[in-house]
Amino acid sequence: MLSQTEVTDILRGKGYKATPQRLAVYDALAATREHPNADMLYRRLVPHYPTMSLATVYKTLGILCTVGLAQELNVGEDAFRYDANTESHPHVRCRCCGRVEDVPVLNDAMLMRQAAASTGYDIEDRQIYLYGTCPSCREKKRKRMA
Repeated sequence: MLSQTEVTDILRGKGYKATPQRLAVYDALAATREHPNADMLYRRLVPHYPTMSLATVYKTLGILCTVGLAQELNVGEDAFRYDANTESHPHVRCRCCGRVEDVPVLNDAMLMRQAAASTGYDIEDRQIYLYGTCPSCREKKRKRMA
């Protein structure tokens, strides 16, 4: 997680103002591993910033993605999720509860090489999404069946 000074420097360096609301959105995003959508962040922030609008959160998330402080995830839901960890890494989404998590142990270098070899593309970036049932939902399902 970057400090507010570092975030401010990045925003200003890219021509954006470092408003308290923008810093708060970044801080809330960087402090969680839940991969929230804009509405989730808004609900978390509005008690502390009552004048903040959902539109401000959306606009700020767009700016954070543009300047490289966040990445947008399309995990097959109606709304995008966001991650302050901007390094390329896979994500897994539970089809039951919707939880999204990082998959830190997956080394996708071989996949990248195979994709490049089979398509002729110079692969420059990737987003990998996996889908399944999380341990918590699996356990709930098992208890219902018992």
